[in-house]
Amino acid sequence: MRTTQRKGDIAVAQAISTFTKLGWDVLLPLTESASYDLVVDVGNELKRVQVKYTSGNEVDLRRIHSNSKGYVIKKTEEDSYDWLYVLSKNRDEYLFKTCLCRRRSVSLQEKDLLIIEY
Repeated sequence: MRTTQRKGDIAVAQAISTFTKLGWDVLLPLTESASYDLVVDVGNELKRVQVKYTSGNEVDLRRIHSNSKGYVIKKTEEDSYDWLYVLSKNRDEYLFKTCLCRRRSVSLQEKDLLIIEY
């Protein structure tokens, strides 16, 4: 398994743990073709969540995969997800409660830091 896939798997597992600790139910799509990685039931509505991992202070928002012809790079389309969850290398968690469509990247800022109180 590629290292980038493993980092993504770790981020999804941490997101599930965090959202569960917040008291929300987490649902997983059956396919990998969705533009989001999980769904969070926040009580009165469902939120589609795109999950990312980053080693730095900036997160690449493009979706990159390979096929028989090479790499395919796609920017996020409008309304592809509701929230963006980011896990950083030092285990800080960030939550953007909006779809950051048509952007290449986003910088992590303290105001977006997700604070979990148990």
